[in-house]
Amino acid sequence: MKKNKTIYWISTALAMLTGATTAFMYFTNPQFIEGYRHLGFPDYFRIELGIFKIIGLLILLIPTIPARVKEWAYVGFMITFVSGIIAHGTVDGLGLAMAPMIPLVFLIVSYIYFHKLQRVSVAQ
Repeated sequence: MKKNKTIYWISTALAMLTGATTAFMYFTNPQFIEGYRHLGFPDYFRIELGIFKIIGLLILLIPTIPARVKEWAYVGFMITFVSGIIAHGTVDGLGLAMAPMIPLVFLIVSYIYFHKLQRVSVAQ
């Protein structure tokens, strides 16, 4: 149980550090802002995605949030990371498409261990 909890929190923290903290840069970093334009996305999409990433980050990191809400945050991040892989792969090639794969792997591990912990808590 302790091992599962440790893996869950480390993978969740890494997914959020590598994938969700970029949301703050969507508002402040000129390179990220220009990157969205380079990919062909409108400014409102960058702002919308940044807001939702921050909300999702909070949902996954606050332990008292209900599991059903966390499920939706996982879905949102999964769509975001896969879309990032597709967008970067299409416009910039495979090299930059690899960047969103890192938080995606951490997110998948986090999701697997989230469910392992949920099964244990239901069984008790």
